[in-house]
Amino acid sequence: MPDEREIRLRFAVAGDASAVAALHAESWRHHYRGAYSDDYLDGDVLGDRLEVWTRQLGQPAVEHRTLVAQSGEAVVGFAHTVLDDDAVYGALVDNLHVVYARKGQGIGTALLAATASAVLDSSSASCGLYLWVLERNTAAQAFYEARGGKRVGRRRVAPPGGEPARLNGAPEALRYVWPDPSVLLTG
Repeated sequence: MPDEREIRLRFAVAGDASAVAALHAESWRHHYRGAYSDDYLDGDVLGDRLEVWTRQLGQPAVEHRTLVAQSGEAVVGFAHTVLDDDAVYGALVDNLHVVYARKGQGIGTALLAATASAVLDSSSASCGLYLWVLERNTAAQAFYEARGGKRVGRRRVAPPGGEPARLNGAPEALRYVWPDPSVLLTG
């Protein structure tokens, strides 16, 4: 019987859409409360995320990389990256989520390192790495800072699905960057 603490990283496939969507919805419900509306988070956030991930993983764009962290048969984390997203900052880590009960076990660090490796292995002209994190998500900010991320900007959060009613007010996000993603390989 495999050790449930053992984590295997692999690229996502279309069959992972349900598990990735469920994890994404659960993470948003836990960490985005207050920034995203309760109606949205308590409503059909899972259906919305399932639609997104079914499309994303069913017909992945050539510049996208989605990794999953698997423990036994369960997806316990994922990271989705868009290569060459920005001419200055490089690849965008558009999503990085870990099952709440598994936080602090190195899964996020492993996903970030594997993401950095995928970026460096690409034939990308701009090999930096960056992401946006909610201003109110101080735990995520501490995680990224501990891994060498530097805060370099802020912006308003775009509403999920382009629907303004899904936001509470005008939440802000902070940009964290790694000009040289290889620093994440030794984490």
